[in-house]
Amino acid sequence: MKINIFKKKKVFKKENFKLSPDIYWKIILGLFLSLIVITALFGFYVFSQINQELVFSTESLNSVKEKGKIEKTREALDLFLQREEKSKEILNSPSPVIDPSL
Repeated sequence: MKINIFKKKKVFKKENFKLSPDIYWKIILGLFLSLIVITALFGFYVFSQINQELVFSTESLNSVKEKGKIEKTREALDLFLQREEKSKEILNSPSPVIDPSL
């Protein structure tokens, strides 16, 4: 049995300096997680600001809806009147082509 009291420890060192990819992955992960936290805080802040304020009032919405309905109704009526006039013109005008079967 050998007893090695003064045994040297072998130290394995890299011969050339190489960058470790683990450090870059940790940096990327840290940046990504901090971005998620910042986005969540910003979303909560915007939500709280919107939740406190009255964005739309029903009176202004009703007046806008009524104006829009009236304008759309007038446009539809004008369209139908124009179509009615065109169909009356077509019915009242004699056909320029003579039917040879008669």
